[in-house]
Amino acid sequence: MRKKLVVGNWKMNMTISETKDFLAQIKDKIDKKNDVAFCVPTISLESAILSLKDIDIGIGVQNIHEKDSGAYTGETAAKMVKDAGATYALVGHSERRQYFGETCEWVNLKAIQAIKHDLIPIICVGETETEREQGITSELIKKQIKIAFLNIPNEDAIKCVIAYEPVWAIGTGKTATTEQAEEVCKLIRETIEELYGLETAQKIRILYGGSVNASNAKELFSMENIDGGLVGGASLSLDFINITNA
Repeated sequence: MRKKLVVGNWKMNMTISETKDFLAQIKDKIDKKNDVAFCVPTISLESAILSLKDIDIGIGVQNIHEKDSGAYTGETAAKMVKDAGATYALVGHSERRQYFGETCEWVNLKAIQAIKHDLIPIICVGETETEREQGITSELIKKQIKIAFLNIPNEDAIKCVIAYEPVWAIGTGKTATTEQAEEVCKLIRETIEELYGLETAQKIRILYGGSVNASNAKELFSMENIDGGLVGGASLSLDFINITNA
């Protein structure tokens, strides 16, 4: 049985001092029967890890570079964040795709880099409102998954997490219906089965992200193919406790 995972994505929020204060408030109130993690701004990585050093809560980053090192001003390598103590790395978040031009091929290289340095990549996929209205959600999601997992062998694919985040539901207050979210997560699992077989498909965890909150988390997480959530704005408040306990 797949263990539930709830990941808070802080985006460009929380200073170092705010990170320490918030984690001190929240860390003992989270139900540890689920896996829980926060993907924090890189500058807050060390303080977050130290704040949670005695607690089984993972820490990750929101982006990594696709190469080990080089003249890439402002970028952070996977081996750097691993050495700092990180466990997870978001790869291909819709905001990276939308605002920074990340392509599916780019996402694939970052996923490979995360795996190479023993980070768990959380590979994000999702469609825009226009793409959903035009009826190409399934086609698009399958393409994103197939390219993201290109040249990743089965023994590494099984370590990955996939997050389905409909772009039209991120930070908008809109949420995919339970049926819509389950339909796409089921499609993702079927696509993984097509690539790697049933055993791997049954083991990979698939999260839903897109205006997840305490009132809708329990219903979403009860779906057969939804193994938890990638939580944005609500992970910046104590409401996150109720989401993790859902």
